[in-house]
Amino acid sequence: MPALAPAVAAVRLAVRRALTGLPGAGPVLVACSGGADSLALAAAAAFVAPRLGRPVGLVTVDHALQAGSDRRAADVAAWAAGAGFAPAEAVRVDVAGRPGGPEAAAREARYQALAEAARRHGAAALLTGHTRDDQAETVLLALARGAGPRGLAGMPPRRDLAGVPLLRPLLDVGREQTRKACAALGLTPWEDPHNADPSYARARVRADALPALVRALGPGVVDNLARTARLAAADAAALDELAAAALPATSSAGSSSAVDGPAGVRAPGGGLVVAALAGLAPAVRTRVLHAWARELGASPAALSHRHVEALDALVTAWHGQGDVHLPGGLRVARRAGRLTAAGPAG
Repeated sequence: MPALAPAVAAVRLAVRRALTGLPGAGPVLVACSGGADSLALAAAAAFVAPRLGRPVGLVTVDHALQAGSDRRAADVAAWAAGAGFAPAEAVRVDVAGRPGGPEAAAREARYQALAEAARRHGAAALLTGHTRDDQAETVLLALARGAGPRGLAGMPPRRDLAGVPLLRPLLDVGREQTRKACAALGLTPWEDPHNADPSYARARVRADALPALVRALGPGVVDNLARTARLAAADAAALDELAAAALPATSSAGSSSAVDGPAGVRAPGGGLVVAALAGLAPAVRTRVLHAWARELGASPAALSHRHVEALDALVTAWHGQGDVHLPGGLRVARRAGRLTAAGPAG
């Protein structure tokens, strides 16, 4: 028997680690564009999942942004069906009219379609093929945009997607390994022209910025950037826990579901106590304010650091300034030592 190619073994091991102990009896669904990363992931899942007693399916999304995209999606679904995936389906989405730039709009449409497919098939988890290289690119983009620790944390290996666990098993696997795995398995990946389109920021990072860093600082840059994401994620998680302790959950009636301790910032009857907020470390306080703004109804996508900084100024740089306007027509005012939601802007 020929020896297993190291790249194939690496991808399979990563998938096995992600799926071991996964609760529920439903299938795992692989999100597969037909590119090397997701194709290697799909092949590994088709090998690993049945050996763990787990059905495996595949969904490919047609964004309808390129000529022939429907044929590409149909080919991926046909390959999946022949390889034993069930379900094996192609889903078309409408990107036009969605907020944000083309990348953000396509991403939102894709994840919405994937979440719907996962719920439709009762999936135990959804797998995506993001690699260590993708993580390094994400960290560079976050640095360029002035992101804080949450941005530098990059993509988590696991997150909730509309009630379905989304897993990224390949965050410790390099993109070159997925290409080698496909070659070893006789799979021909699809090369997405968007990945080389300089009008996209990620494409420019992939083609120019990251290779320049590797040339200047050595090949360890990719691993180091990915490690930065893991370290930042651990720090962000600890800060999030402190913020959650300072801002206890509320019931549907708006009253606290937990008794506020010394660190609690909720005011009886609603709003936040300015003195309690001022006593928090800045990194915790801004997280509390961000969470509270979302709780009030501000859209997470539209809520920016500028909104949070303005809320923080009501606490730390108070000089009688007016209300802070938040996305969704919300206003926050400081009154009698409290931050209160002043209602939609008139």
